[in-house]
Amino acid sequence: MSVNQMIYDFAVWLDTHSQSTALHESFYMYNWIESTHVLALMISLGMLFLIDLRMLGLALPDIAASTLAQRLSLPMLVGFGVMIVTGLMLFYAIPVRTSQSLWFRIKIVLLIAAAINAWLFHRRMRAAGTDWDTMRKAPRPLRWGAGLSLLFWALIVICGRLIAYDWFDCRTSPIEPIASVAGCLIDQAQF
Repeated sequence: MSVNQMIYDFAVWLDTHSQSTALHESFYMYNWIESTHVLALMISLGMLFLIDLRMLGLALPDIAASTLAQRLSLPMLVGFGVMIVTGLMLFYAIPVRTSQSLWFRIKIVLLIAAAINAWLFHRRMRAAGTDWDTMRKAPRPLRWGAGLSLLFWALIVICGRLIAYDWFDCRTSPIEPIASVAGCLIDQAQF
């Protein structure tokens, strides 16, 4: 059994839940969850981007990087928490179509890359010590991490928006190899 088949089977199983259908067909709930997802995204990424821009020396150069990060960490983490919960709920509402979206799969890969980058960034920050904290720019490895963070999250947001406008839908003549990457199962494309 292929990975695409396992993902498809899991998505079909989720789709059989009455709560999944109710959430997708709800007149208001799906829209509220989607709106909350976007608002949480704005909060968390707004805080993260300020920290990244500070590391690059492009914003708030007069504030110590550690002070800025300390003050913005709580709202950023709360925003990320809400964003994860609402993102899972959005997936739960439309699991089959979402799991077979090229943009969703790219977004998942980018989320993993962003998480690895964040882990490496914090590791490098601890290793760099504190003598750079009040400098206009962070050391080069931290600037690279901040730049990658900005790039990954910009691409994640773009892919998130493109999920709703999926030009590579498995229901319409999928194009190989895009269909394979998107997880389309040609013989089961009728859903």
